[in-house]
Amino acid sequence: MSQTASFILASSSPRRKELLQREGYRFEVIASGVDEETLISKGMSCVEAARRLALAKALDVAALYPDRLVMGADTLVDLNGNLIGKPADAAEAALIVRQLFVSPHKVITGLALVWKERGIQIAKTDTTIVYPRKMTEAQIAKHIDGGTWQGKAGAYAIQETADQFVERIEGSFTNVIGLPMELVKSLLESIGISLRT
Repeated sequence: MSQTASFILASSSPRRKELLQREGYRFEVIASGVDEETLISKGMSCVEAARRLALAKALDVAALYPDRLVMGADTLVDLNGNLIGKPADAAEAALIVRQLFVSPHKVITGLALVWKERGIQIAKTDTTIVYPRKMTEAQIAKHIDGGTWQGKAGAYAIQETADQFVERIEGSFTNVIGLPMELVKSLLESIGISLRT
């Protein structure tokens, strides 16, 4: 039986918040305190890392709110099997952009739902392939100076730079932004919960 309820988003990402609000979901934000770097081990695939991080974030917040449904998410970029996360500074952002915008790469988002009181624990991933346009050094410099790379896996935001930097994608567009909304809807429906206003 479907019921209307609200959930907790265990992420402070403004992009994820905006995507959920746009679709009319009822939720509140309580960011996880998980140390992401300690959860990723050498040799771990990007898919496994994204799933582990998303689940860890959801479990962290769910431990404090066992009677609430908690959603965790984490987005990573896979370039030929190498995990690309968020750049630490402008120099690293420029290096990442030079690597990414010469060949196709994968954007992988882990999505987890945890509701301790009901024994629910689900963790899935969604993958989108991005086919980039090659960027000139002048474009890279302008992109770095603009600062939109900050806090973003792969050092770019497709919703802000798609026309200029991306030729096409295969898969979910919202996944590249940070939350695959098709998977969100599917997982919520799989547990029989309607969370829209």
